[in-house]
Amino acid sequence: MSGFAHPWRAAVLSAALLPAVAVAAPVKIGVINSMTGPQAPIGENLTNGIKLAEEELKAKGIDVQLVWEDDTGKPQVGLSAMEKLATRDGVAGVVGAYTSAVTNAVAKKAEQYKVPLVNPVSSKEDITRQGYKWVFRVSATTGDYAGVLINMATSLGKPKSIAILNENTDFGVSGAKSARTYAEKIGIKVVFEEAYSPGAPDYRSTLLKVKGTGPDLVFMVSYVADAILLMRQSREIGLSPVAFLGAGAGFSTAEFASEKNISDGVFSSTQWTPDVPWPGAREFAQRYEKRFGKVPTYHAATAHAAMTILGETAAKAGGDREKTRELLGSGAWNGIDGQVKFEGYEGYTNQNKHEMLVEQVQDGKYFTVWPPKYGSGKPIWPFPGWK
Repeated sequence: MSGFAHPWRAAVLSAALLPAVAVAAPVKIGVINSMTGPQAPIGENLTNGIKLAEEELKAKGIDVQLVWEDDTGKPQVGLSAMEKLATRDGVAGVVGAYTSAVTNAVAKKAEQYKVPLVNPVSSKEDITRQGYKWVFRVSATTGDYAGVLINMATSLGKPKSIAILNENTDFGVSGAKSARTYAEKIGIKVVFEEAYSPGAPDYRSTLLKVKGTGPDLVFMVSYVADAILLMRQSREIGLSPVAFLGAGAGFSTAEFASEKNISDGVFSSTQWTPDVPWPGAREFAQRYEKRFGKVPTYHAATAHAAMTILGETAAKAGGDREKTRELLGSGAWNGIDGQVKFEGYEGYTNQNKHEMLVEQVQDGKYFTVWPPKYGSGKPIWPFPGWK
């Protein structure tokens, strides 16, 4: 016999001696978002943030395959989307949704099908106060939104009264309740509170009632179109409190800020701005603006964080839902959205304690004004009046 091995045997032997190269199996992740319908302008920010996270995950060797579902801003559509993702698509987990109404409905379905749901930005308090084991929220709550605004107001001035105006949705009702509870707790009198039907053409009669109470603070909870219309009509009737406070959402968008005649001086709570020193935040802002031609909102940042966390965790779990749930519950992350850890406290389950900020529109641009350590500008106080 020859002393030389056959070429094919040599090849097999060589392959056996080489270290194994880990090839990550594809991980299927569902996304539920408002891509069309009235909330699409903000939904676009979530979509953009998720797309950037997807690219970064793949650059790390994590092959995420996203299955997109458009809830159109309607809970029933979101329910159908969640059922499809859980059964037909067999996803390892889901990122979503945007609105509190859709997320509140989808969360129940996630629990039913035992699918990890990581919510980026819905803030209705009750979403993570129902004891769900499969629902994890990166986002702050409406209590956090109200608290940071009112605390800032009491640090800058001495407000004694507040008027609360909110849309009659899950997000709006929760936001109003949070503002009322916090204001009363620290001794600020609630002189007006009313919920309105979103999308109405005229809010002047309601705003005249607000004006009649002479509040120091006007706290509003609205999505984009209503936020703009409410401020336009506040200007028309001459409503001029010490401060206008917007609970994020429609008050934290480029569309709102661009309306200089009515947005100047308005404060808005937010979960993120390009000014935060969190790891990778500034680089994310630069990449986002270069790619999409606008400054990212907090919706984009929290969506990016949610997708990154779920993508990495599901990949580590090999796409197994139960293992993914366990790892989400025990993990901790520190990235562009700051420290993220899903904890149980004050009746919440799997809730992240998200740090909050306040930004103010000044001459059509947002400046981070609170807390001062993150400030890119100084707060204009009191309300400067209408231009």
